[in-house]
Amino acid sequence: MLTSSRGARREVVGQASFDELGTRLADTTFCVVDLETTGQAPRTGGGITEVGAVKVRHGEVLGEFQTLVDPGEPVPAFISTLTGITDGMVFGQPRITSVLPAFLEFARGCVLVAHNAPFDIGFLTAAAAEQDLAWPGFDVIDTAVLARRVLNRDEVPNCKLATLAVYFHATTRPVHRALDDARATVDVLHGLIERLGGLGVHTVEELRSFSARVSDAQRRKRHLADGIPEEPGVYLFLDRSERVLYVGTSGNLRKRVRSYFTAAETRTRIGEMVGLAAEVRTISCATPLEAQVRELRLIHAHKPRYNRRSKFPERQVWLKVTVEPFPRLSMVKKVGDDGATYLGPFGSRRAAEQAATAMHEATKIRQCGGRLAKNPRMSPCALAEMGRCLAPCDGHLSVEEYEVEVQRLREAISASPVGIVRSLLRRIRRLASGERFEEASRHRDRMAAFLQAAERTQRLRPVAEAAQIVAARRREPGGYDLHVIRYGRLAAAGFAPPGTDPMPVVASLLSSAETVRAPTTPPLPASSIEEAEILTRWLDTVGVRLISVEGELACPVAGAGSLKGALQQAYAGRETIAYSGIRHGDGRRGRTEHRPPR
Repeated sequence: MLTSSRGARREVVGQASFDELGTRLADTTFCVVDLETTGQAPRTGGGITEVGAVKVRHGEVLGEFQTLVDPGEPVPAFISTLTGITDGMVFGQPRITSVLPAFLEFARGCVLVAHNAPFDIGFLTAAAAEQDLAWPGFDVIDTAVLARRVLNRDEVPNCKLATLAVYFHATTRPVHRALDDARATVDVLHGLIERLGGLGVHTVEELRSFSARVSDAQRRKRHLADGIPEEPGVYLFLDRSERVLYVGTSGNLRKRVRSYFTAAETRTRIGEMVGLAAEVRTISCATPLEAQVRELRLIHAHKPRYNRRSKFPERQVWLKVTVEPFPRLSMVKKVGDDGATYLGPFGSRRAAEQAATAMHEATKIRQCGGRLAKNPRMSPCALAEMGRCLAPCDGHLSVEEYEVEVQRLREAISASPVGIVRSLLRRIRRLASGERFEEASRHRDRMAAFLQAAERTQRLRPVAEAAQIVAARRREPGGYDLHVIRYGRLAAAGFAPPGTDPMPVVASLLSSAETVRAPTTPPLPASSIEEAEILTRWLDTVGVRLISVEGELACPVAGAGSLKGALQQAYAGRETIAYSGIRHGDGRRGRTEHRPPR
C-alpha cells in the first residue's frame, strides 16, 4: 500500500520484475586454483610447472584438475627444493598451450579463487595472451586480501596460506604443490565465508566489494540495509534525532542501500553521512517515475543536509513583462496572478540577467525602472539617444505604439523567439568577423540563457495547464507503467503486469487519484517546477503512449524547441567560436564559422 501526499491510500495494482540483488554465495560454483612456477614473473619469460584446481559448490567438491606442465625452461634448484618439482618430472609433460584451454573449460561459469590472486591469475592471463586466447570475464576472489580485511593480528600473525590453513583447521596441509595448496585454499575460503556471513555478506558482489577497502564506519552500518525490499522506491537516511540526512531513489531499494556500505561508495560527503546515519526508511513505489517524484517532494520538504540539488526551489527567479501602460522587464521571485507574461524560472540571478540583456539587445523595450504614467513628460536617457530604447518617457509615443514592441517580446517568450534569435545571431557574427571574440562570446551566452528559458517555459506550460493526462509506457520485459498527471502534478501511478489488460488498472487509478485544483498563476503547475519538468521529460520519452488528455498538450510550432540547433550552437560556441589567443602558422587568427539555424 502507498500513501499519497494527502494521506489517501491507494493500491499498487501490479509490480514489475527486477534484477536479483546478486549471486548468492550458497548457489555459487567456485574454482579454487593454484600454480607452481619457475619463479619468474609472467612478463619476463617465467613458466608454469604445475596447475591444480578444485571446483566446489554448496561446500561439496564437484571436481579436481591437476597436471604438471613443461615450462619450456629449466627448473631452478631452489624451486625444486621448495616444491619437489624437478626437470625430470616436467620433461615430456604437456605445455601450457594445451593445458590452458582444458583448464578454462574446467573453470567455465565459475568464480575463480586464489590465494594471492594477482600472481596466479597473472600467469594464466599472460599465457592466454601469448596464445591469442580470449580470457573469460571471470569474477576473481583473493583469499589473502579477504583474510587481511576479516582477521586481526590477535587471531593470526600473518595471512600466509600455511598460517590460515592452521587457523581454519584445513584438512589438507599446503606444501607448495598446486593441488594440495588449492585444497587448503578451499577450506580457508569456507572459513572466511562463514566469518563474513555474520557481517551481512551473502553474495558474490558483496564478497568482492568487501575485499576492497571499506571504512569501518561503513562496515558497522551494514545492518541498516536489513529487511529492505527489492522494489523501486525512495530511501531516506536518518540520524539518531530522526532528522533526514539524505534522500535517494532506486529501481532496487535493497541493492542500492547496501551499496552505501561497500567499496562501491567513494564519495567523501556520503561517507560522512553514512557515519551519522542511524536508520534507513524506504517508500515502495509502483513505477520509477513515481519514485523520482516522491524523492523530489521529500527533498523539498526536509532539505536534507547531504542532498546537493533541489533543496531550495524558492531561490529561483523569473523575468516578468510588467502589466502597466508602458511595460518593462522586471526580475521577480514569485509568479503572481496578475495576467503578466513570465519567463523562467532561472536557477540564478546571473542567468536571468543574461536572458534579460539578450531581450534588451534584440528589442527596444524600456530598461528604466519604475512605473510610467500614460502621458509621461520626462527627459529621454542615453539609451534613447543611442537608438536602443523607444523612449516612451518623453511622451512622444502612445501606449498603443509602444505595445507593438511589447507584444513582440511577449510573442518571443510564449510562442516564437525566432526574431530575437536572428537579431542576436547577426550581432554575434558581426562581432566575430571583426575579431571581437570576447564580446561575441558574451552575446552568445546571453542568447543561450534566453533560448533555454524560453524552451523551458513553452514546454512546461501545456503540462501545467492540462486538467488531466493519462499516459502509459511499456516496461521491459513486459507490462505498462501508468500515470495520471493533473495540472503538472503526479496524481496517481500504477503498473499493469504483462499479459493483463491495462485499462482496468487505468480506471482504478483514476478513481483513486489525488484531486488537484487548477493553479491560479500560470505558467506555474500545481506542483513544483522541477516535478513538472520530470513529468514533461517522461512524456517526451520514446515509447510513451497518451491514453487520454483533457486540455491541449502541444508546444508552438515555431517555438524555442524548434531552435535547439541554435541553442546547441550557442553552447558549443564556448569552445568553437574563434578565440583571440589562437593563431595559425601564417599569423592569421583562427576562426570558426558561426552559422545561424535554418
